[in-house]
Amino acid sequence: MNPFVIQVARRVGAVLPARADLAVMGRDPRRNLLAGLTVAIVALPLALGFGVSSGLGAQAGLATAVVAGALAALFGGSNLQVSGPTGAMTVVLVPIVAQYGPGGVLTVGLMAGVLLVGLALLRAGRYMRYVPAPVVEGFTLGIACVIGLQQIPNALGVDKPEGEKVLLVAWRALVEFAASPNWTSIGLSAGVAAVMLLGARWRPTVPFSIVAVIAATVLVQVFDLDGAAPIGDLPSGLPAPSLSFLDVSAAGSLLAPAVAVAALAALESLLSATVADGMTVGQKHDPDKELFGQGIANLAAPLFGGVPATAAIARTAVNVRTGASSRLAALTHAAVLAVIVFAAAPLVARIPLAALAGVLLATAVRMVEVGSLRAMARATRSDAAVLVLTAVATLALDLVYAVIIGLAVAGALALRAVAAQARMDQVDFRPDLPGEHSDEEHALLAEHIVAYRIDGPLFFAGAHRFLLELSEVADVRVVILRMSRITTIDATGALVLKDAVEKLNRRGIAVMTSGIRPEQRQVLESVGALDLLRSGGREYATTPEAIAGAREHLEQAGLLPHPHHPHRIRKAPR
Repeated sequence: MNPFVIQVARRVGAVLPARADLAVMGRDPRRNLLAGLTVAIVALPLALGFGVSSGLGAQAGLATAVVAGALAALFGGSNLQVSGPTGAMTVVLVPIVAQYGPGGVLTVGLMAGVLLVGLALLRAGRYMRYVPAPVVEGFTLGIACVIGLQQIPNALGVDKPEGEKVLLVAWRALVEFAASPNWTSIGLSAGVAAVMLLGARWRPTVPFSIVAVIAATVLVQVFDLDGAAPIGDLPSGLPAPSLSFLDVSAAGSLLAPAVAVAALAALESLLSATVADGMTVGQKHDPDKELFGQGIANLAAPLFGGVPATAAIARTAVNVRTGASSRLAALTHAAVLAVIVFAAAPLVARIPLAALAGVLLATAVRMVEVGSLRAMARATRSDAAVLVLTAVATLALDLVYAVIIGLAVAGALALRAVAAQARMDQVDFRPDLPGEHSDEEHALLAEHIVAYRIDGPLFFAGAHRFLLELSEVADVRVVILRMSRITTIDATGALVLKDAVEKLNRRGIAVMTSGIRPEQRQVLESVGALDLLRSGGREYATTPEAIAGAREHLEQAGLLPHPHHPHRIRKAPR
C-alpha cells in the first residue's frame, strides 16, 4: 500500500474516538445525567441569545447547541467539554452576516469544519499552547465588551440599527431610545442581569439564568406588558439536513472569514479544555482529537441551519462543577435541548428578547476576571501593553485582527527581552594560561590580548548590538572569543560574527575562537564564518588552546620573546 495512504490512515485513526473514551461513559451515569440536565438549563437562554445576536435567529442557536454539542462531545478530545454557540464566535459572525447574509455564515461554518479537521490531521493542536496569556486575557476582555454592546438594541427595545461596527450600532440605538424610551425592555434586561449576577454570588450552583428568563416571560404574559418583543415563531424540531445554502462561487471570498472562524474555534476550544483539565484531577484532553471533534461539529451544524460552534468555557465550567466525569454529561445536555426544540418551541418563542439581552449582558460581565486582569497588568509593562492593545483592537477592528496584532506585539516584545539577555563580557584569561609565566610576560600578554565571553542568544534581534561592541575593541593584537555559552545562533548572528572578524582582521587584529558547539557549526559554516576562522588556524576547542595560539601569533609578530630568542621583542605599532 502507498506509504502516504498508510500515514493518512494512521492520522485518522489517531483522532477517532477510542473504545476507552466511550467506555468511560458507563461509569457513574446518574451523576453525569444530572450534570447534563443542569448544563442544558444554563445553556438554553445562552443558545437562544447567541443565535439572535449572530443574526440568524434563536432557532440557529438551538440547532447549533444540539447538533454541534452532541458531535463535539462524541468525537472531541475532552471528557468534560460542552460545545455550542458562544459569544466569541458571535462577535466574528456579525460582520459576515452583514456582508454575505445567512447563507454566507453557513458556508463559512462548513469551510471552517474542513479546516479544523485538516488541523487535527496535521497534529496542530499542540501549537495552540504557545498563545501568550496577555493575548487571551485581552481578547476575552474585548469580546466581553463587544457582547455587551451588541445587546444594547434589544435591551433598550429598539430595532437594531444598520451598521457593522458595534460601537456605532450601540450609539445609534441609544439615540433612538432617547427619542422614544422603552422602559419595559430596559427594566426586563436590567432585572434579568441583576438576578443572574446577584444570584451567582448567593447560590453559585443554582441556574439563575433560566429562573430569571422564566420570571420575565411570565411577567410579560400575565401583565400583558407593551414594548417587550418576543423571540417569535420557532420551528418544532430541527430542519432536514440540506446544502441549499452553499454558494460555491463565493467560496474564494469566504476563505478568509472561514480561516478566522476555524482559528477562533481551535483557540477557544483548546483553551476551554485546558481550563477543564485544571479544574479536575486525572483528566487530560487530547488537543488533536478536540480539533477533530470541533471540525466534525462545524461540518454538521450548518446542514441543520446552525452557526459555527466552539467549546464554551462557562458551560464547561458548570459541567465540571456539577460533577461531570464523562462525555455522557455533554451528550445529555444536547439531548435535553433537542427535547425542548421538539416539545416546547411554542413556549420558548414567547421569551422576550430583552430577557435574553439581560442574560448576555450578565454573561459579558462574568467573562471579565478582574483578578486576572489586575495580575496581568502588574506583571510587566509588556504584558499590560499587549493586553490593552488586544482588547482595544477587538473593539475597533475585529477579533482575528486583534489576535494577530496581539501575537505580533507579544512576539516582538519577547524577542526584545531575549535579545537583551545576550552579553559580551571581557574576562581575565590569565587563569587559563598554560605553563609557567613571569610577571613581565603576563603583563605583555595582557597588553596584546583581550578575551571576551559571549553569553546568551546571538540572533537577529540583538546581533547588531554585538557587532557594534566588538568593533569598538581597543587597539590590541589578538581577540579571543569564548563561544561555549552561546545558547543559539541564527544566520544573522553568524553573518554579524563574520563581519566583525573581517573588520578586526583589517585592523591587524587576529581573532581566535574557542568552544564552538556542534549545533552552531552548521550555521557558521553556511555563511562562511567557520571557513574564515579555519583559514588562519584560529578555531580552537578550548580556551587554553586559543591562548596558546594567541601567544604563538604574538611570538611570530615579534611582540613576545620567542623561546629560542628570549631578547627579540619589538613594540606593537600604535
